[in-house]
Amino acid sequence: MEKKRLKINNVSLLIAVVLLVVMYIAGANIYERFGSVSTILNLFNDNAYLIVVSVGMTFVLLTGGIDISVASTLAFSGVFSAFLLEKGWSAGVVIPLVLLIGAFVGYMQGYVIHTFDIAPFLVTLAGQFLMRGMCAVISTVSIPINNGFYKAVALGKISFTLKSGGRPKLYYYVFVAVFVVLAAWYVLKYTRFGRAVYAVGSNEQSAQYMGLNVKLVKIGVYAINGFCAALGGVLFSFYTLAGYSLQNMGLELDAISSAVIGGTLLTGGVGTVIGSLVGVLIQGIIQTIVTYQNLNTWWTKVTFAGILCFFILVQKMAAVRAEKEKEA
Repeated sequence: MEKKRLKINNVSLLIAVVLLVVMYIAGANIYERFGSVSTILNLFNDNAYLIVVSVGMTFVLLTGGIDISVASTLAFSGVFSAFLLEKGWSAGVVIPLVLLIGAFVGYMQGYVIHTFDIAPFLVTLAGQFLMRGMCAVISTVSIPINNGFYKAVALGKISFTLKSGGRPKLYYYVFVAVFVVLAAWYVLKYTRFGRAVYAVGSNEQSAQYMGLNVKLVKIGVYAINGFCAALGGVLFSFYTLAGYSLQNMGLELDAISSAVIGGTLLTGGVGTVIGSLVGVLIQGIIQTIVTYQNLNTWWTKVTFAGILCFFILVQKMAAVRAEKEKEA
């Protein structure tokens, strides 16, 4: 199983990295200023929240589960934060509170999935309706955020002065996303919990025979995912300085697609958060090209869907080949 996991992940991740580099080089040769440092940094500035959500989704997918409630949790985090801040609550109270709520929602979904053996899609679909409905209960209109701390973080950045005269910038909230990626990478690669996540995704029954706490793992990954979705909502609040009940509709599919393109199998047991990061950056590159071409933004979805189908095919071929080599 380890050999299979390495083969599939290495092939998918390698192709994803090559695709990212080729798309960047092609864009730099076709469009003026596309190859600038600003373009690279803006991929992180504009997608920090999606990076965090994709990391959480990777944990769930690695166990063979799925969570389609993350976009609603992200929206709830933003709307509820904006609502409380408007009422005069401190950012030091609001942020931990929404993160705790996100983790609790994920925990409860994981508990129901494992305890009652219900399909993750159905449970998280209910979670999706619940959280999006709660957004509408709080407010159906956009709530601006005027809190001083939020504004300071939203505008806080590191600027670089280049010889060419440009001043590319990297916003502070991007470092939160980078920290989440590194922390998740460490957990999955070097901790007992991380190894258990892969084991459960590879074969849940075998993991039980090995004495692993499957219940803890399955509930834990959903709690982590809920936390990351709420944190993504906080970062998106920094990005937009507003909360809106209908924001980021369909974001869960972006997170799932980014993870799959980065080498994570929907059947579980295979994948890395680094691959998910690469998947998000590929989506960001596509969006940048669409913007330079002045096309309808839906072309981003269309192009990304085509790439996703290609990577699903690649993973299937790699899995079949690994199985044949195992039997030989």
